[in-house]
Amino acid sequence: MQGLLLVSLLMFSAIAPAQTDKSWAWIGFHRPQGINPIISPDTTSVFLCPMSKTVIPWEYSDTFNPAATIINGRVAVLYRAEDRLAQGIGKRTSRIGYASSADGLHFQRHGAPVMFPGDDNQAENEVPGGCEDPRVCMTEDGTYVMMYTQWNRKVARLAVATSRDLVHWQKHGPAFSEAYDGKYKDMFCKSGSIVTRMKKDQQVIAKIKGKYWMLWGERFVNVATSEDLIHWTPIENAQGELLHVMDTRDGYFDSDLTECGPPAILTSKGILLFYNGKNRGDSRRDTRYTANSYCAGQALFSAKDPTRLIDRLDTPFFVPEADFEKSGQYPAGTVFIEGLVPFQGKWFLYYGCADSRVSVAIFEP
Repeated sequence: MQGLLLVSLLMFSAIAPAQTDKSWAWIGFHRPQGINPIISPDTTSVFLCPMSKTVIPWEYSDTFNPAATIINGRVAVLYRAEDRLAQGIGKRTSRIGYASSADGLHFQRHGAPVMFPGDDNQAENEVPGGCEDPRVCMTEDGTYVMMYTQWNRKVARLAVATSRDLVHWQKHGPAFSEAYDGKYKDMFCKSGSIVTRMKKDQQVIAKIKGKYWMLWGERFVNVATSEDLIHWTPIENAQGELLHVMDTRDGYFDSDLTECGPPAILTSKGILLFYNGKNRGDSRRDTRYTANSYCAGQALFSAKDPTRLIDRLDTPFFVPEADFEKSGQYPAGTVFIEGLVPFQGKWFLYYGCADSRVSVAIFEP
């Protein structure tokens, strides 16, 4: 009888559903009333473009998809801006602007882009499409690391830049250019989320097993490691292909894309990844949400083995609601999260609205 009971218990444990406890997730982000959007296009802002040698309105059309970090006790947002020199998504030139705030809500702009395509050693990768969709985090010694997309209108490449002041940046080029003898140098790739941790009240880049770790990807999530935060090596499976640690799911809000968001955070439960889930537009989509819309999800990975997915939310924690989140360049609806920072005892989440505006939401632990 005891043997039968043991066998029955083993059979039950093998087929039992996964735990539904989602206490690891950060639920309860809210939009501060009367604040959003915090950054909108500015038709009067101009700068001398090194590509055309002319003065152009660099943030005329759209401002969106922001990174965020803390510097000198202020919140800094680095946002993607597009000029008016072409029409359609992906056909303008993108540059990265800088704004800062004493309260995380009201921002002052730097006035000129701090990252842009020009006559430098990355022109081949960035001209004419530009620099897109940054994520920024900081080392313990105060060096800022930006993962961003280089877009030459042929291939999108995940690239690295570093700075000490968020204004002057050194471009290091594609993150995967040297891995596996250049195997992934020309691979279409984007959206790098470096793993961070809290050190007292500061969010800094973490090391796990002596290495830096980054979750990245758009169609699926892969993991890469680095010794220096500049040269990254994607993890492959036994077949020598990129390891999929998280994939899209038919019938869910992330049925089309699982695009990594702000820098991941090492918590007591594991590595918390915020990501952007895109819904499909066909019968395989999640019918609870608008076709082709972007909503925000969360997933938990093992801190001992960052390639192991522990759990993920089945419904988004943040969805398009406001009119400006469902209009602009992307009327299907977009809340595209890229910046998340601890500030004054709260967490401030900065996101792009329909590829056209920047807004903020707040989480109070």
